Amino acid sequence: MIDEDARVTRQPVTETEARRANRGWWDGDADAYQAEHGQFLGEVDFVWCPEGLREADARLLGDLAGRRVLEVGCGAAAATRWLATRDAGVVGVDLSAGMLRHAVAGARASGVRVPLLQADGLALPFRDGVFDVACTAFGAVPFVADSGALMREVARVLRPGGRWVFSVTHPMRWIFLDDPGERGLLAVHSYFDRSPYVERDAAGVPTYVEQHRTVGDRVRELTAAGFVLRDLVEPEWPAGHEQVWGQWSPFRGRLFPGTAIFCCVKAPERLGVKPPEGPV
Repeated sequence: MIDEDARVTRQPVTETEARRANRGWWDGDADAYQAEHGQFLGEVDFVWCPEGLREADARLLGDLAGRRVLEVGCGAAAATRWLATRDAGVVGVDLSAGMLRHAVAGARASGVRVPLLQADGLALPFRDGVFDVACTAFGAVPFVADSGALMREVARVLRPGGRWVFSVTHPMRWIFLDDPGERGLLAVHSYFDRSPYVERDAAGVPTYVEQHRTVGDRVRELTAAGFVLRDLVEPEWPAGHEQVWGQWSPFRGRLFPGTAIFCCVKAPERLGVKPPEGPV
């Protein structure tokens, strides 16, 4: 997560700066992002990561029929639409109007229509305990300054025993240069430096912000919010997969993980609730 451009820094920003920067970034970049990655992500599909792991194969969310499901940071909502085809009652939320515009277009093209809301992951517009499952694939979690608050907000809208599954850049990747080739094997940062990656405009205003947390930080955030961590999935780079996505590449992917998927349930033991059946 480093660039030699002087407008790229590693230093703290406020929650307001992060929110403003990332809403502006994703609104402005939505067309380019969808043009570059839309085919890989599909119109009606749930892809967890650049390694290509699909929910249809991984079943990290368990049986979805009849479940109320929230996708946080749904982007163009390909995963939200896929969830709807599994007979789930699903809602997709995203901060970016630009990405939701592509979500509406995707619904029109696929014929799979789902409820969509423009909302902040730190202030979800739902009552307590109304969802059975919450999920996100690289949405929301890396982009908020207070990700602990996000974990608490997700816990609030989940019923006891509900699942929370999210994928993020593997924390160890923050040690290295953001490069898919050999240069990307050079460790340049301390793993313990939590300073976010920040891109700024000519006036010094943040235009893109991505946050780093260690594995231990994530575990502490989750447990403090009332979650029990059931699995940490580190998808291996599959044979025959040659697509490069930013820093993700076959070269690096065969050496060390690029994605971490945290699989949790909302404190079922503590609340005396039986955990959901199936893989977690």
